Amino acid sequence: MKQLTVLVALAGALAGCGPVRSTSNILDAEVQIQAARTAGADKLAPYEWTAANLYIHKAREEVSYSDYQAGVDFAVKASKYANEAREKAMAAANAGTDVTSGDNRPTP
Repeated sequence: MKQLTVLVALAGALAGCGPVRSTSNILDAEVQIQAARTAGADKLAPYEWTAANLYIHKAREEVSYSDYQAGVDFAVKASKYANEAREKAMAAANAGTDVTSGDNRPTP
């Protein structure tokens, strides 16, 4: 009987980890997306920016279906693309180029 109690307690503890971990990863991705927005990624790194936003949307959707592992996976991808978008936007801003127009000449 004691083993059953320990097993039930352990299962309950593990069941609580999914929502906490997915929420944490989604919040981290949202912070990365906000940092990318601040860097101007919506204009300077549109591919990565769009991918990050679509992945965070999908992460929230999967968590709403209680598929926490899929939510974590999509949130990690959103964070990765948001970070890439921020870095690309910062590099483009520092170089003074507009990567979306294909014109690599510095702006006056």
